[in-house]
Amino acid sequence: MFEFADILTYIAVGIWLWLPAMIPNVSAVIIGRKFGRTKMDFGRTWRGKRILGDGKSWAGFFGGAFTGVFVGIVQICVAAKFGSDDYWRFGPFWGNIGILFCLSFGALVGDACGAFIKRRLGMEKGAKALILDQYDFFVGAIIITAMCFPEFVKSNYIEGMHIAALIFVVILTYVMHRTVNIIGYRIGVKDVPW
Repeated sequence: MFEFADILTYIAVGIWLWLPAMIPNVSAVIIGRKFGRTKMDFGRTWRGKRILGDGKSWAGFFGGAFTGVFVGIVQICVAAKFGSDDYWRFGPFWGNIGILFCLSFGALVGDACGAFIKRRLGMEKGAKALILDQYDFFVGAIIITAMCFPEFVKSNYIEGMHIAALIFVVILTYVMHRTVNIIGYRIGVKDVPW
């Protein structure tokens, strides 16, 4: 039988492990705004509509993803400093580097896929798309990580009461996305508050 404290531990671990997927989305906006001259779709169209739009740049994509990887490496170093053999559930060192890349790059691949879907639906950059806006990066990160490291996803987000971590991360993703976008809009980093 699980205690409430156990469930809180699973949730805390789930959030800790999810940070390398949450950071890239925010970083991509900031880096892309500053350095994003070359757009991911190179300005090309498909069936009369932009493929991804002006909001997706190579600088934002790689800058955001590598920021997520860097944050993950810092997490692993902190875990190693406190004597954790499994790097606080990231797993063996070379495997956990792979997990960091999957979480970080997966998040931004998901975000690009979200932009692609919005363009196909005829929505312009910045148009509001409930659910798609909040979860495109989440879905990308979870799918790519599950494809490459299924045991990591299963043991930390699906198996037994670890599902509590997944549920909490899903809720937190929505709340954090809304909060960060409102802050970004108010400080002038984003054009819209969603």
